Amino acid sequence: MTIPAGVIERIAPIRFFLAENLRTTRRFLSSLKVYPSIEHLAIGVLDKDTPVSDLRNLMNPLHEGFDLGILSEAGCPGVADPGARAVQYAHEHGFQVVPLVGPSSLLLALMASGLNGQNFSFHGYLPVDQAQLARSISKYEQESRLHQQTKIFIETPYRTNSLLKALCKSLHPGTKLCLAIDITGPEERIICRKVGDWGQQELPKLPAVFLFQA
Repeated sequence: MTIPAGVIERIAPIRFFLAENLRTTRRFLSSLKVYPSIEHLAIGVLDKDTPVSDLRNLMNPLHEGFDLGILSEAGCPGVADPGARAVQYAHEHGFQVVPLVGPSSLLLALMASGLNGQNFSFHGYLPVDQAQLARSISKYEQESRLHQQTKIFIETPYRTNSLLKALCKSLHPGTKLCLAIDITGPEERIICRKVGDWGQQELPKLPAVFLFQA
């Protein structure tokens, strides 16, 4: 992953962070080689299960005059990500919000897909229930065909293969389906073909962005 030099300089003075996972966040911050040691960093956990009542305490560094960084496990903070709650809190309490430049798996996937980049829609995660999933796929395919719109989704690595099978089962064979796997990572793969041409495919359990256009 490429992090612009300006971002490295901006985060160097920050000592307080919010993230979904302490272990992976510590590993990531250590890999940046910004801090002599990460032991002095304070990292609070903000995930989908964090109670609303905990938010004020998590955001306390701002009230004490310190900068507070938000890191996302994958993708961008605040986009299909619990970090949006912290950003909303900051706006409500008059704190400046500064988005930092970095890789966006959604836009990189769209750029590499060859699908319509003038009209697209991001829907986050699709339902896990198979009946609801099939209905959602059919609904979004109808919208895509009607508006010539690219549909974009994300999925957790362990459900990548099951979602691919569901898409291939529910979508029209002529619909264009693209998978962008491990974007900017060492095993990056971007595969774009018509649904009818996908056949049997076993994908690695890695972060993936799904895009289709009817």
